[in-house]
Amino acid sequence: MADNTFFAFIHRMKYINRWGLMRNTRYDNLKEHSFDVASIALGIAKIGNLYYKKDYDCEKIVVASLFHDANETITGDMPTPIKYENEEITKAYKKLEYEAEKQILNMLPVDLKKEYEPYFKVDDKSKAVIKAADKISAYIKCLEEQEAGNHDFSSAKNTLEKSLQKIELPEVKRFMNDYLPPYTMTLDQLKK
Repeated sequence: MADNTFFAFIHRMKYINRWGLMRNTRYDNLKEHSFDVASIALGIAKIGNLYYKKDYDCEKIVVASLFHDANETITGDMPTPIKYENEEITKAYKKLEYEAEKQILNMLPVDLKKEYEPYFKVDDKSKAVIKAADKISAYIKCLEEQEAGNHDFSSAKNTLEKSLQKIELPEVKRFMNDYLPPYTMTLDQLKK
């Protein structure tokens, strides 16, 4: 594989649709999702730094969020119930994700690859913020689908809600309490 194809390959994230097993009123692609996760992760990190004296590296979190699912340009979007069906499947899929990330990073020249590796291999603290933002983004998708009358997302919404409640980061709870409710508002309501 050529070592100059990384950017063109990442550009193709827009062709990977999420929620493949669900009926969607509007499809959500990987590129849009990654931007949403980056926006939410930045909000969580800023809230953590400002109100809870955390020391998140906001820039690294945002950039890592943009690439957090880049491996899906190779693997596709594996539905969560299948991905976590059992330990063997989870291990195999994690290995597949790791190999896909290596393949993507190898699309860069060696010196530039070293510059991008930290965004694909983040520390646990940053990973927790990105994972929370990823779940919030998925939860928002469920809310949007329900608002459009699509009840196919009810079970996913309930599962995500329970999962989000278990996260013990106060900055995540604050984001959920203060900034999540407006996501179901209309444009006119948001502008007031």
